Amino acid sequence: MALILGIETSCDETAAAVVRDGVEVISNVVASQIAQHAVHGGVVPELAAREHLKAMNPVVCSALREANVTMRDIDAVAVTRGPGLMPALLVGLNFTKGLAAANDKPLIGVNHFLGHIYGAFLEEGNKALNSADTWPMLALVVSGGHTSLMVINADGTAKQVGMTIDDAAGEALDKAAKLLGLGYPGGPIMEKTARNGDDTKYKFPRPLCGASGKPLAPEHKFNFSFSGVKTALLYHWRKLSENGEPTEQQLYDTVASYQEAVVDVLCRKTMSAAQEFKVKTIVLCGGVACNGVLRERLELKCPVGVTLRLAQRKYCTDNAAMIGGVGYHSFKNGQIDDLDIDAFARLPVISQVPFIG
Repeated sequence: MALILGIETSCDETAAAVVRDGVEVISNVVASQIAQHAVHGGVVPELAAREHLKAMNPVVCSALREANVTMRDIDAVAVTRGPGLMPALLVGLNFTKGLAAANDKPLIGVNHFLGHIYGAFLEEGNKALNSADTWPMLALVVSGGHTSLMVINADGTAKQVGMTIDDAAGEALDKAAKLLGLGYPGGPIMEKTARNGDDTKYKFPRPLCGASGKPLAPEHKFNFSFSGVKTALLYHWRKLSENGEPTEQQLYDTVASYQEAVVDVLCRKTMSAAQEFKVKTIVLCGGVACNGVLRERLELKCPVGVTLRLAQRKYCTDNAAMIGGVGYHSFKNGQIDDLDIDAFARLPVISQVPFIG
C-alpha cells in the first residue's frame, strides 16, 4: 500500500489530493480562481501564480487533514511539471520540491496531459489497467490547452496520432463565449445556452474533415483545427448584428449550432481513429469532457465491441487526484525524480506511459 500526495497548479486551480494505491481518492481539494480571472475574460498567468502562492499551503494542509494523515504517512509527493502556464507551474513545482526535501520524501514529476487520461481510471481499481480487454486504447483529451488523440498499447507504448494545429476545442468554446458576451468560463456557459437553441439552424464549418470539397491531406487525417469555425462565428454574428441586436433565440441557435460543429468534429475524428487503429477502448477526458452533448454523442457513436470510458466530471477538470494516481505508478516502478527537475510549458513527445503493468 502506498499513499501519494498529489499537487496540481498548471493553470488556474490550486489542487492537492491524497491517493492510495493509484485509485482510491482519500481527499481531493481544489481552490478555483474563476472569480479572479472572470473580470479579465480569461486566465492571466501572473495573476494565477500569485493566487497559487496564497492558496498552496492551505490547500495542501486541507488535503492532508481531510485524508486524516500527516506528511509522515505520505510515501511520495507527485506534482505537475507541465504542460501548462509556466508561472503557475513553477509555484507548484518549487513548493513541492521544498515539501519533499523538508520531509525526506521522494519527488515525482507528472505530465499533466497523462494525468487527464489516467483520471478516467480513478476510483475503479487497477483491474481495467491490467486487463487485455482494455488495450489498445484511444484517448481523446479535450481541454482549453489540448485537443489530442493518443493511442496507448498494452505494453505502455504510446503515440499521439492527432492534435490541434491551432486552437484547442476548449479555447474555441471560451473565445466564442467571450465574443458573444456570455462570460467566463465559456464552456459551461455555452453548453447551458445551447440547450435552448436549434443546433441545425446555422451551418458552421467542420475543419479538416474533408467536407469542403477539397481532399484532406493525409497528415491531417486525425488532426484538429478550430480557428476557422471561430472566425466563421465572428462573421456570422456580425451579419446578424447588421440590423440591430440579435434576438435571444438567434443567440441560442447560434451557440447550439457552433457547439454542434465542435462536437461533430471531435466525434468524427475519434470514431475514424478508433476504426483505423482497431482499439478496444475509447477514453474521453479533459475539461471539455464535462460537456454533456459530447458525452452523449460519443456514447451514441461508440462502435459495438468497443468500451467507452468517460472520466467522472470531477476528474475531467484540473485536479490533483489524477496527478497522485499517475505518481503512484511512477513510484511503484522506481521512477523518482531529482530535486532539480524543471517545469515545461509545452507538451513533449510521449512514447511511453507509466501506468500500465
